[in-house]
Amino acid sequence: MKHLKFFVFLCILTFTVSCGQQKKYIQYKVKEGESIGEIAKKLDMKTKDLLRLNPDIDKNPDANTVIIIPNKNMNSVSNSISKEKDENATEDNFKVKETENLDVDLISEKEKQRSLLISELEKEFKIHEVKKGDTFYSLTRFYNVSREELIKLNPELKEGLKLGQLIKIMPLEDVFEEDNLVYVDEIKKGISIKAAILLPFRAQELEAKSSDEIFGNSRLANIVTDLYLGAEIAIDSLRKQGVELNVEVFDTGRNSTKIKTIVAENNLKKKDVIIGPLYSEEVEYVADNVNAPIVFPVYSKKQSKFSSSRIIKTSPNKKLFRDKLLSYIEESFHDGNIIIVGDGKTTSNFDSNKIREVLKSHDSINSVNLITPKDGYIKKEKFTDVLKPNMKNIVVLTTSDKIIIASVINSLISLPAETTASLFTFDKVSAFDKIDNSKLAKLGFTYVSDEYVREDSYSAMAFNKSYLAKNGVLPSAYATKGFDVTYDILMRLASGKSLKSTFDDGYSYRVESKFDYTDKLFKIVENRGLFIVKYNDDLTLTRIK
Repeated sequence: MKHLKFFVFLCILTFTVSCGQQKKYIQYKVKEGESIGEIAKKLDMKTKDLLRLNPDIDKNPDANTVIIIPNKNMNSVSNSISKEKDENATEDNFKVKETENLDVDLISEKEKQRSLLISELEKEFKIHEVKKGDTFYSLTRFYNVSREELIKLNPELKEGLKLGQLIKIMPLEDVFEEDNLVYVDEIKKGISIKAAILLPFRAQELEAKSSDEIFGNSRLANIVTDLYLGAEIAIDSLRKQGVELNVEVFDTGRNSTKIKTIVAENNLKKKDVIIGPLYSEEVEYVADNVNAPIVFPVYSKKQSKFSSSRIIKTSPNKKLFRDKLLSYIEESFHDGNIIIVGDGKTTSNFDSNKIREVLKSHDSINSVNLITPKDGYIKKEKFTDVLKPNMKNIVVLTTSDKIIIASVINSLISLPAETTASLFTFDKVSAFDKIDNSKLAKLGFTYVSDEYVREDSYSAMAFNKSYLAKNGVLPSAYATKGFDVTYDILMRLASGKSLKSTFDDGYSYRVESKFDYTDKLFKIVENRGLFIVKYNDDLTLTRIK
């Protein structure tokens, strides 16, 4: 497959006789706000191939910049452009230049050698060509790697980045997605954003209480405060990057006690975005009465009932966790034996039967067994009866019952030496927090998560440093969530585009979250960004998908 891709690439790049005697190119004039990625999409070609045809052009060229595109794609891009309602899109955007020797002029021997070098490097590494404006900060954020990792792969980077330099980002086995699907942060010059944050601080109700009384007895108070403190860091960061932000904060109080007054007395319709409220009932009310996008910053079981296209659900639905794990097992598990462990309850039975149904049709899987407890407990013999020695065994948990989880893990770690098993689940519920991590590591415990953070990544270290300096403590999970949600939404708006159009541009990675809104079923905007995470022998965690 790699050789085929290389051959196709050479055909696109050189337009030799083997690719159809092509001797014609199109000069295309870039329109205002148009990126190379958008043009490549209309041409049905990869962004990197279009950039290689135009080595002196960056990803966001100025309007009226003339670039070269292959003639065979002229009709597709012409048809695509003609459908756009743009008064400036005239015939002057396209000029056909027939020159028999243009390919010789465009592609010098040096460039051919460079292309061959790129192709060789791409066999082993994800690579990046340094463009104008690239910094270590931007590269580490975009690729989610640390500066130290980049220098380790590219020792020459100790002297700094150089324009046109080819650098190795990471080995191919560590690459998860195509770059052209990743959202690229951009800030429009002079951009101004009006936002509102609606959270239940309950300030008047709690003002007479001490700090210990408020935060020692109220989980909600901790969540709300941490979300807001994280959001503050995001706002500060964007302001430092030149974004003009006008943010109003509203205390919504107890559920449904103040939200109607806030909506009635404040012109929220003029806001570009509203982050919050926290209660699902209030979210639906605001969506019915305000035209701005409503960002729901946390997960709720009730969010599946949200029907307004204005509501942006930032936390993935729990059903997606199961589907993510099931898809991973189908893709990566090509032989062996699967044991599904449930608790006999309705939800667990549904998940177990769904997994069993799909995997039983998989030709390479020898057997799929279902185990349920007796008297709330699963005996070790139930596993030894179905686990097979000297074979890959996978145990999938579909229960959150802490007793069953503990008994399963204790049984699996005490198996005979010739019988081994790996443990999987689609959600690392609180019951796993009670388990010794060394036991989880021994079983290669693998699970689906909506958060994954590399503490040595630039984004994590920068956020932790800023948060610690401002608040005197390291951020909690909710503080990081508050930062990620706020930063992602406001950064997308800072592009000058509508939120929904940026969702189509790709998914984004923040400190510990992935925001993937690219698949909008029935126009419902829901984050599908999930990770598959595995415990290592040294008790660290690795993202494997």
